[in-house]
Amino acid sequence: MNSSSKASPKNISWNIPIHQLVGKASLKTTDKLASVGIKHLSDLLWIFPLRVIELPPIRSFDYIEEGKIFIGRGKILNIQARPNFRVSGRGKAMLYNLTVHIQDTSSDQVITLRWFNTYGSVTQKISKCSLIEFMGVANSYNGQIQFSNPDFTALDSLESKSSFVTVSNELKIQYPTVNSISGIQIKKIIDKIPASLWSEIPDPLPPDFIIKKNKNSPFMSLSDAFKIIHAKIKPTEELLKNAENRLIYEEFFEDQLKIHLRREFYKKPKAQSFAITKESYLNHLKIFPFTLTADQENTLLEINKDLSGIHPMMRLIQGDVGCGKTAVAIMASLTIIDNGAQVALMCPTEALALQHFIDITSLLKNTPYKIKLLLGSTSAKEKKSIQLELVEGKIDLIIGTHSLIQDTIHFKNLGLAIIDEQHKFGVDQRIKLTSKTTGAHCLIMSATPIPRSLSLTQYGDLDISTIKSMPLGRKGHKTRIVTSETFIHFLNFIKTRLSLKEQVYIVVPAIIDNPDQDFHNLQNILERFTQYFPDHSVQSLHGQMKSDEKTKVFTEFKNHKIDILVSTSVIEVGINVLNATIMAIMNPERFGLSSLHQLRGRVGRGEKPGFCFLVNDKLIAKFSMERLKVIENNTDGFIIAEEDLRIRGEGDLFGTEQSGAENQKRLANIVLHADILNIAREDALYLIQTQNPFIKVLLDKFSADDRIFTTA
Repeated sequence: MNSSSKASPKNISWNIPIHQLVGKASLKTTDKLASVGIKHLSDLLWIFPLRVIELPPIRSFDYIEEGKIFIGRGKILNIQARPNFRVSGRGKAMLYNLTVHIQDTSSDQVITLRWFNTYGSVTQKISKCSLIEFMGVANSYNGQIQFSNPDFTALDSLESKSSFVTVSNELKIQYPTVNSISGIQIKKIIDKIPASLWSEIPDPLPPDFIIKKNKNSPFMSLSDAFKIIHAKIKPTEELLKNAENRLIYEEFFEDQLKIHLRREFYKKPKAQSFAITKESYLNHLKIFPFTLTADQENTLLEINKDLSGIHPMMRLIQGDVGCGKTAVAIMASLTIIDNGAQVALMCPTEALALQHFIDITSLLKNTPYKIKLLLGSTSAKEKKSIQLELVEGKIDLIIGTHSLIQDTIHFKNLGLAIIDEQHKFGVDQRIKLTSKTTGAHCLIMSATPIPRSLSLTQYGDLDISTIKSMPLGRKGHKTRIVTSETFIHFLNFIKTRLSLKEQVYIVVPAIIDNPDQDFHNLQNILERFTQYFPDHSVQSLHGQMKSDEKTKVFTEFKNHKIDILVSTSVIEVGINVLNATIMAIMNPERFGLSSLHQLRGRVGRGEKPGFCFLVNDKLIAKFSMERLKVIENNTDGFIIAEEDLRIRGEGDLFGTEQSGAENQKRLANIVLHADILNIAREDALYLIQTQNPFIKVLLDKFSADDRIFTTA
């Protein structure tokens, strides 16, 4: 069959490309849909109507109710078209505000119809009418009933067939615009799907399983759920709720199957086994100038068990800012190196990579381990030397940024890949680093605590270790919201801490001024704080600086040649300057809650207490202030992460980034629908374990999708 021709009715199925349903004339439309992942008829099912409206019959104006949809007919009495403004761009068409008075065809009542910013073609069309049929929602203006921007059609006579309803109580279905394809076009395509096909929507669940679930609580088939959502069955409030719940379940259920496949994918290669003796473990502990916490030791037990296993470790260490995840990662690294393999530590920023390099080389200075740093700013000559040494096995631990996953980087024997701040990377980048050597182990660190709902979805393919206890001696931090009334007290507090030879971070949301947005920028704040504290060194740091410039500023701040560092959020993760005790965040409402929690984690990391100020010297919305109260009143990262997740959403689970657009949840929300998530997960695991043939077919289908496993 020609790819651009229509499919015959007997060949139409949910698996065919959309263009085979609509034909060659609509290729431009189907191409636009395909570019956002809507390629087959089954993908159309997940374009949900914006609204389904039950249309009333055509009635007299006497029955108009404010706020209710109404269909009526009337005789046009007069038309007023007033020019409003010209559209910018080619053609510069004039837009009009149009007012039309019409008289009811079955009474003497007169009402007003208005169209705002409408093209001249609408005016011309109405000018040719004497009778009109309209549909819209009634509203009141100056005590008079009117309709704003109603749908309308010209009538030849009062006996003309209605263009809105063919029978009483018909449904009007409105679809959203998708990639510039209007909802009207979407509806035309969906209307071409044969009625018989709506009863043949494949269900991943076995029929007997659906019947069994339906005995305990309403649980409809996937086919019925889609028919109700798309108004193929007249939806009632109860039916709509049950249909939505089934589709939410479906999204979670499919995610759990994909997570299972990814876990199995990681286990396929045979891993190198790295054992550690008690003597080596105790010797490694002596390197640290502190004693590990119980949580750190328990996490190491889990890691060492993984490293001695036959399958590659894929473990995430989660814990609040400053809990000691890096110390655990170093201990794991020493086990790998002592067994003759190499370790790679990948960081999201050069500042964090440099911080790790400085701290780890200092910690291991009296050991034979060879450590190197690879950044984007590393000279070509040095990069070439590092590449050669990695291949020859002369480097034990390489620390770097995304530069570590470049195709030019090869290892003699990569035993362990460590990824710091996983939420800053995509899933594919994680896999690309571990695939540098077949069977390499992977350890992931996240200072953004993972709520349970995320641990079942976005991180469901990982084993998770949690470090909750903090090392002894940490003073922690206090958080306060600063307003315009308390701003002077805030400046006086900074002056006091500077007099104690302590240092300050000032974080801003933007580098340069944006006249369209009312928030602080780096240049403005740099100038202000230089004026506030003329006797102290004030410098800036941001992501657009050259790498060597950033390194210079960062090093000078660490060596206390800079007192106040005005920065963007590039310092959010991993920066460790114990003498910095104040974190002031300008326009904190511009940051996510987890980012605010991360930023304040830069202070209070040693024996000196830390202070975080959320500086609101401008008016912000009540909602924004309530969000900031969550940070001010909570130090538990898990509570904050849960709230942040509720507000911001969870992002894309299987894309190349953590917040893709093509596969975002359509209805499911892991916070609002956690109960359905848990049920879907239990069902998926049960059907996988019992090797249900229905599920095997679905798993085989998903297995063909490389995006779940590889770096597409």
